Amino acid sequence: MEILLNDSIPLRAWREFLSGNPYATPFQSPGFYNLFNSVKNLSAEAIAVTDSESIRALAVVTLQREPGIKGIFSRRGIIYGGPIVDDDYPEALEMLLKQISAKLERKAIYIETRNFSDYSLYKDNFLSHGFRYVHYLNFHIATCDMGSMCAAVSSSRMRQVKKAQRNSVTWEEAENIDEIKIFYDILSNLYRYKIGKPLLPVELFTNFFESGLGKYLLIWYKNKIIGGIMCPILEGKSIYEFYICGLDEEYKEQYPSVMATWAAMEYANQNNIPVFDFMGAGKPDGQYGVREFKARFGGESVEYGRFMKINNLFLYNMGEFGLKIMKVFNK
Repeated sequence: MEILLNDSIPLRAWREFLSGNPYATPFQSPGFYNLFNSVKNLSAEAIAVTDSESIRALAVVTLQREPGIKGIFSRRGIIYGGPIVDDDYPEALEMLLKQISAKLERKAIYIETRNFSDYSLYKDNFLSHGFRYVHYLNFHIATCDMGSMCAAVSSSRMRQVKKAQRNSVTWEEAENIDEIKIFYDILSNLYRYKIGKPLLPVELFTNFFESGLGKYLLIWYKNKIIGGIMCPILEGKSIYEFYICGLDEEYKEQYPSVMATWAAMEYANQNNIPVFDFMGAGKPDGQYGVREFKARFGGESVEYGRFMKINNLFLYNMGEFGLKIMKVFNK
């Protein structure tokens, strides 16, 4: 077996490996790799383990940092969805994790896999390479049958959807960059004043629109965008909630965040996508308002967790402290 990096990975073999693989997500595709390499202050490394002409393990590691001096404390390597693995070749994952650790040792303060599939079979492999397991929940919603999907939604949530629809709230696919920028403005205010975390640059959002990697579903009320959802899509498998926002305080009777989630569910049903993946519902210990919000849509609760490896504990702790200060000053 050998390691191939970035543009040396044959695109045909890459796409064939993703096709039908149970761990596949759009975040491990050539398109997503190209997307992150198209934006300033962001980049991605693609690492594949090959056997003859076939790929046996692959990861797209996104490298993210904030601009300016904050970048010193925010360099991180995120593997959205987790690596893609051939279960018949567990030794390929061993080679992949070793390569990821070596390549990112100085580039990233920490490395994190945000798992969207069950990697319990490989937990010991991750642990042996210096990762630790972090408990983390998620919800999956089955979207094939509209009747079953609606029946699983809580009665109060379904009343909100119907009330918004009676109030002429609609969702539409985004049609141009100007609409994406309005969505981003709503989202950036949410991250600044409520979430208190940094947001990826606007160029990633506009480039995503042009990439064909998924859809923006925007919530409209009286000819105005009041919310929306950014959804990467793996055709025939899943649609994902990458980013979501809504002017919920300004439009309380229109429920824009609820309708954004509903838009993704309805889009999946209409386009034969069997699963809507929330991409996370927080750690299981303690109260978490976002998890409570998501739970009322009736999805199946799963815990696939995350694997994290900290390369520089001092800088990691400094970055965590900076996030806490950021939350305080943005309130």
